Amino acid sequence: MTREEVYERLNIVFRDVFDDNTITLSDETTADDIEDWDSFEHINLVVAVQDEFSFKIPMGKVVSMKNVGEMVDIILELGK
Repeated sequence: MTREEVYERLNIVFRDVFDDNTITLSDETTADDIEDWDSFEHINLVVAVQDEFSFKIPMGKVVSMKNVGEMVDIILELGK
């Protein structure tokens, strides 16, 4: 799986979770950039990402993610 493929899938997940078809992610995207991305929605987002990619993200990695780029790095690492 390439970084671009991960972004294609993540854009769909984010748009669905936040009900916003205008979301376009980048490595630097953070919760501050997306309306309604709070701690509750973060949990929903992580669950949706895990469902999309069919693996669990360890809690330590979930709480340490600072931006979408780090999320993509984790997905690429776990998806090997």
